[in-house]
Amino acid sequence: MPAMETWQNILRDSITTYDDLKKHLGCDNPAIHDVISTYPLRINPYYLGLIKKPGDPLWRQAVADPDELCDTVCQSDPLGEEKLSAAPHLVHKYPDRVLLLVNGQCAMYCRFCTRKRMVGTERMTISPKSLRKAYDYLRNNPQVREVLISGGDPLLLPDEMIGDILAELRSIPSIEVIRIGSRVPCTLPMRITPRLVGILRQHHPLYINTHFNHPLELTEEAHRACSLLADGGIPLGCQTVLLKGVNDSLEILKELFTGLLRMRVKPYYLFQADLTRGTDHLRTHSSVGINLMRGLLGHISGMALPTLALDAPNGKGKIPLTPQYIIQQGEKLEFTNYLGEICTYPEAGDPI
Repeated sequence: MPAMETWQNILRDSITTYDDLKKHLGCDNPAIHDVISTYPLRINPYYLGLIKKPGDPLWRQAVADPDELCDTVCQSDPLGEEKLSAAPHLVHKYPDRVLLLVNGQCAMYCRFCTRKRMVGTERMTISPKSLRKAYDYLRNNPQVREVLISGGDPLLLPDEMIGDILAELRSIPSIEVIRIGSRVPCTLPMRITPRLVGILRQHHPLYINTHFNHPLELTEEAHRACSLLADGGIPLGCQTVLLKGVNDSLEILKELFTGLLRMRVKPYYLFQADLTRGTDHLRTHSSVGINLMRGLLGHISGMALPTLALDAPNGKGKIPLTPQYIIQQGEKLEFTNYLGEICTYPEAGDPI
């Protein structure tokens, strides 16, 4: 990628149509027309260059698939975000924190996206007026101490707008912590610039949860972007989604999670895929993730271990899905370790 080329220019040259797919990736299935008209397509040149062959793990994340229109299992709004919206584009699910959607665009439209029904469409047009209503809600609800900024991708907004949003949130006395959810360190890492980091670092405590799903995404460009953010004092976490044919492999997850740690990104969550309409072909059985976590525990650093979780349908919240190690509880706790060996631990005091 030429050094003079800006991230805006890269984004401008994205693949967005069936004809683009035919030209650049050799796709020849007219059914994809209908998929793209329902669920928008965007693959920017950077991420396109990481795809090696049809059906590979990055292809499955980026390229529209006719199976998206054959989903009879999943739901349009699987997490009940619309019914939990306390103000336009503000979701209040948990007592002390909210989700604030500030942008409807992404650097790439992932085929497994939870907000697949909205991103890249007119349904997710966010205005200063709607943001003002969100800020007013937060000022009137001081029990909210944490805001997660998401979208779409917040970091695709202009620098000045990002700064204005953060400054507005920081002006609300009850807001203690701000988190940003962004996939651009993975899908468009050149968007992370020293100027952007300079704006972000003015609003600590600020955290960024990014999103890598496969070791092929851990490029030099991604490493550089994460280093800029980490050097700006911004703690980084990663929310990976478990996807069939992408990362449902022990060796792939080991390489991904240890590679993230080398990039100063803490693996935070490994998500069971949401029940999002149009994504059923990418979901795994819950036993897959549980068995993968059993294979990871003890074999890679605890720092590299995420929490396997399912975001329960209809807005019921995140539920940890953990392998079972406890055999029985009594005067002694009996359990197995990561090698399957039976261990005991003498209990203290009375049970709760």
